[in-house]
Amino acid sequence: MRPAILDPLFSPVASLSGVGPKLAELIARVTGREDAEDCRVVDLLFHAPVSIIDRRNRPGIALAPQGAIVTIQGRVDRHQPPPPGKANLPYRVFLHDETGELALTFFRVKGNWLEKALPLDEEVMVSGKVDWFNGRPSMVHPDFMVKMSEADSLPLVEPVYPLTAGLSPKVLRRALDAALARMPELPDWLDATLAERQGFPSLSQSFRRLHDPRDETDVDPRSAARRRLAYDEFLAGQMSLALVRQRLRRVPGRPVRSTGQLANRIRSTLPFALTGSQERAVADILEDMAGEDRMVRLLQGDVGAGKTLVALMAMAAAVEAGSQAVLMAPTEILARQHYATISKLAAAVGLSVDVLTGRTKGRDRDAIVERIASGEAQIIIGTHALFQDAVNYHDLVLAVVDEQHRFGVHQRLRLTAKGVTPHMLVMTATPIPRTLVLAAFGDMDVSKLTEKPAGRKPIQTVTIPTERTGEIVARLRTALSEGKKAYWICPLVEESDASDLMSAEERFAVLAKEFGRDVGLVHGRMPGADKDAVMAAFKAGTVRLLVATTVVEVGVDVPDATIMVIEHAERFGLAQLHQLRGRVGRGSDASTCILLYKGPLSETGHARLSILRDSEDGFLIAEEDLKLRGEGELLGTRQSGTPGFRIASLEAHADLLETARKDAGYLIEKDPDLTSERGKNVRTLLYLFRRDEAVRFLGAG
Repeated sequence: MRPAILDPLFSPVASLSGVGPKLAELIARVTGREDAEDCRVVDLLFHAPVSIIDRRNRPGIALAPQGAIVTIQGRVDRHQPPPPGKANLPYRVFLHDETGELALTFFRVKGNWLEKALPLDEEVMVSGKVDWFNGRPSMVHPDFMVKMSEADSLPLVEPVYPLTAGLSPKVLRRALDAALARMPELPDWLDATLAERQGFPSLSQSFRRLHDPRDETDVDPRSAARRRLAYDEFLAGQMSLALVRQRLRRVPGRPVRSTGQLANRIRSTLPFALTGSQERAVADILEDMAGEDRMVRLLQGDVGAGKTLVALMAMAAAVEAGSQAVLMAPTEILARQHYATISKLAAAVGLSVDVLTGRTKGRDRDAIVERIASGEAQIIIGTHALFQDAVNYHDLVLAVVDEQHRFGVHQRLRLTAKGVTPHMLVMTATPIPRTLVLAAFGDMDVSKLTEKPAGRKPIQTVTIPTERTGEIVARLRTALSEGKKAYWICPLVEESDASDLMSAEERFAVLAKEFGRDVGLVHGRMPGADKDAVMAAFKAGTVRLLVATTVVEVGVDVPDATIMVIEHAERFGLAQLHQLRGRVGRGSDASTCILLYKGPLSETGHARLSILRDSEDGFLIAEEDLKLRGEGELLGTRQSGTPGFRIASLEAHADLLETARKDAGYLIEKDPDLTSERGKNVRTLLYLFRRDEAVRFLGAG
């Protein structure tokens, strides 16, 4: 299906001249591909430089500044090899120009290659960093050495790329030159007016300017070439989301109309009133579900804002209309947490709730699958097990997906395929900046919960250096003796030779000596049953101090836990710290979050902890996190379904994202099957950015 014009760019990177299997593996690693077989020439072209080395400074030997990279033209005077038997001493070659003499210094020289590269009395050009010692300049292992007849081969402006162990800049450069030689002139999908207004070069010119910069401005994110490629990447993403949205909504939705009787009965059992933003979200969702179009809505709520209750109101409307609803969570712990919360509320009004996860086995699983197929199960909560082939629904009309960014577009399409065009509500407890919402969730309408339920008290957040850990342990001893519960979060599961961070297992061993059986341990490598047992003990109070990794970041609800200690807080992202802090402050008691950090803090680390200490507004924190870290890390790893742009940057190119979103909407509206001339070119764009799945929504061609 991919256009033949792209074939040169989608050849394996190993097909490039000079790229063997080992080098292909290194290039795959540095370009983010899992293996060399999956790494294509186009992936190398998208591997953008981060800066340049400017070799145009030619001050003359005597005027070369200490530590500066310079280019020197001089005549070779003499060679000074190390004495026999002293191979560990340096080999020096001296050259001069009209201002002075320079020593070129080499270590572990084998053979006579230096004599060939730098013949006596030859005029040469060398480039590298100059160091001055005792008034004499030296250049250790010059980056480039060429005879004057080859001077044109010395790159005066050299791009600097992210590398990996074993991959040298020169080897990567040769591979990139070979990749650029394969760049075809592609038909343009740009709107001509936009291209002229923005001053965009053609695609091939943009790639060449990216990898052959003339000066610093060419590697600046605001350069015309970078902005052109960023727009293309945004447009590919927004077109993909628009095609998903079109696919989800192309078949008319099934109107779900309820009297609201069940929802009102749930309200009457609650010891509190819904917040204003909860009521608005419920109203938006029920209005969407009652319409002729399929609902595709994102529900954003800060930690503890009450998303689960909003979802239950929506699911109750589905059941009242005589149908079924599912709630899918990314982990066993979170699924069972939702089941524990929802089943209590549902039981009070006579709703049937089942839970189905990968750990549901044998007769229990068979019975639940049968209840789902017969319609006896009204609300089903679970993990990925909900959309396995063996699970069939009687009448699925609503799919709720929690922590959607951990699934991805195609998994949610697979889930919705289980019903006859079910409505979809996806939820996230990670407040997301507006630009990232557009990039990752542009196919959805958005509701935001901006208030915390009544009775929640602010969480006191303090920053304390790790040298005072003993004081924290002493304060915990007092708190636990008073019946309080606490979390202690560590960044690693177990001790690592590559890191000096305290692991969860090490911290558990230390605290167990202090507090004995009051301490429990939870981490992601434990069997699910063991994790559940420890969490149950923590909820029941037989364990009062829970040592954990970020496995408790989302969805764990222990309302009487009031102390959160985060060790090596400087190693966590801002949004992640906010999520962890949200595990406390869920009841009516005052809570504390202690950020233990190891100094000295970097400027970013200091800013991150200060923002968290001074604010509990998750949406403000998310915006600041975007500024500090960038979109690639904001919601976790790049494999988690988040954008993970290669060229584009939300910080630098947000204006282009807005433009790309509008352009994608216009294109889909005017040419929904992309059959026009420009539509066909946009298909090429989608393939170029590896959005093959989006094109398949259009059918063959």
